[in-house]
Amino acid sequence: MSHIQNKPGLKILEIASAWKSILTGSAPIMSIEVTRECPLSCPGCYAYGDMHLGGSVNLRSLSDYRGSELVDGIVHLVQQHRPLHVSLVGGEPLVRHRELSRVLPILSGMNIHTMVVTSAVIPIPLEWMEIPRVRVTVSVDGLPEHHDVRRKPATYDRILKNIAGSQVNIHGTITRPMLERPGYIEEYISFWNSRPEVVRIWISLYTPQVDERAPEILSPAQRELLAAELPPLRARYPKLLANQGISDAIRVPPSEPDRCTFARMSTNYSADLVTRVEPCIFGGKPDCAQCGCAISSGLHWLKDIRLGGLIKMENIARTSIAVGSFVGRLRRGYRPHARWKPPSARLVNIDSANPPSDRVA
Repeated sequence: MSHIQNKPGLKILEIASAWKSILTGSAPIMSIEVTRECPLSCPGCYAYGDMHLGGSVNLRSLSDYRGSELVDGIVHLVQQHRPLHVSLVGGEPLVRHRELSRVLPILSGMNIHTMVVTSAVIPIPLEWMEIPRVRVTVSVDGLPEHHDVRRKPATYDRILKNIAGSQVNIHGTITRPMLERPGYIEEYISFWNSRPEVVRIWISLYTPQVDERAPEILSPAQRELLAAELPPLRARYPKLLANQGISDAIRVPPSEPDRCTFARMSTNYSADLVTRVEPCIFGGKPDCAQCGCAISSGLHWLKDIRLGGLIKMENIARTSIAVGSFVGRLRRGYRPHARWKPPSARLVNIDSANPPSDRVA
């Protein structure tokens, strides 16, 4: 299994490639909801919320694809937007495991880093572990006492069976009930840190929509408690991705999508490969003051780092976006990023330009 362990992550040259893509008018991050289907019915799932796609349609009502139409559609979007990193999400993307087994080698051959985000309700194809620049992330929301209720039939027993022989990341979304028992988070991280299949562990907080009143939403005190707890846990559990900068971003997240580095650097499509998910992967009207997205927190922390001790990454990104927005308009068929437009520009949820043909109902 040494070939798995040696898979590289993003390196300096690849970060430079991301910067180059911005300068030429392309957002370096993309997510695609590859299917509207999912055998789970998780409480609070943002993808199936009525407002996820702006309110006029929802994920289950969209047409989606399978077979060559899905493979070709994904490749077309990647060629059009030129990202460095693509997340294939759902629905449950493993419902389309045959198509993904065809598209993942193609994206790898294009030097694209691809992450498949799954519940692991279906076995992960072991041949994916052989593909360079491919990583599988399994969503596990808490210990069995919570996860197995929320995500049945993707229970702990089933996940452990379906990831056997693989190398995966674990992504946990923390909800309010999980923090009512002292030591819960460490128990969760300790369990997955000890598993030989696990490479990295991410922690997110449940992110509500504006005016949402769900039992999953953390209290301010719980948010502070978790932010304080993560850095010391990183010292004990090396697979955990956490540091003080990320904890600070959890305490004070970006105030709006236009100030969120992740939202500005990503382009997101739903299952018909036409509908855009805006203003970020959550869609609808996310309550940014309570954002707990792990990637948003990580990039929000990075924006304050000074390159060479002099210039903030945020200032470099802002200047690069301005250049990229201008240069991109010189490209044929260029489609501007929603948050690369002037602040007065109207954001839309549905982008119907250049729809793929032959939709599958």
